[in-house]
Amino acid sequence: MELSVPVRGPLVRFLIGLGLVCAAVLAVVGGIALRGPGLVAVCVSGALAGCVAAGVAREAPRPAGRSVLESAGQAAAVTIGALLVVSGTAVLAGGAVALLLVGSGAAGWAVLRWARDRREAALRAVPPAGTGAGSAAAVAGASTAALGEEWRRTGAQLQRPLAPAARQRVVTRRAQVLDELERRDPDGFARWLAAGPLGSVDPTGFVRGTPPRADPSTETEAA
Repeated sequence: MELSVPVRGPLVRFLIGLGLVCAAVLAVVGGIALRGPGLVAVCVSGALAGCVAAGVAREAPRPAGRSVLESAGQAAAVTIGALLVVSGTAVLAGGAVALLLVGSGAAGWAVLRWARDRREAALRAVPPAGTGAGSAAAVAGASTAALGEEWRRTGAQLQRPLAPAARQRVVTRRAQVLDELERRDPDGFARWLAAGPLGSVDPTGFVRGTPPRADPSTETEAA
């Protein structure tokens, strides 16, 4: 059961659009100010960035859904656009503001890269459905309190951007938790469903069942 969370609200989309418009204006001003020789230098810088990106994409063991040509073109376009924006900022606001813009952009890129690395690490930590800690057997043997904690944890994961495969693993795990909660206490499970949004109500306040105990004969044979 997946919680729908808007990734970008109207305000965020408006701010992104406004930023793109401002960047376009600065790029036009920068291009006019640079004239011929400066524009040639900017284009050469973009071409060099594209070549570097193409080399990195070619050597990467698993390209992230983009071809070498697409990676090179994107890197060249971003480099040329960034240089034109910096040039336009220097013309309109001075060199100090342009340097501040470059520093802010570098810091923002570093923060985004750090956040992406942390997100990828979190995705690797999600157990695959049907194996190990994500198996139905592990869910059946967990306490009701542990199932409630698992429900809240996986709900928080679904509120973050996830790759399709990772999202499917989390959804499968939540379905296993739901099935186990209903099996332990059908009446309490029904009261939990009627209490409100499942993402905001703790199931352990309604479901009172306990995990099944191991069969003594099985334990004797194992010993």
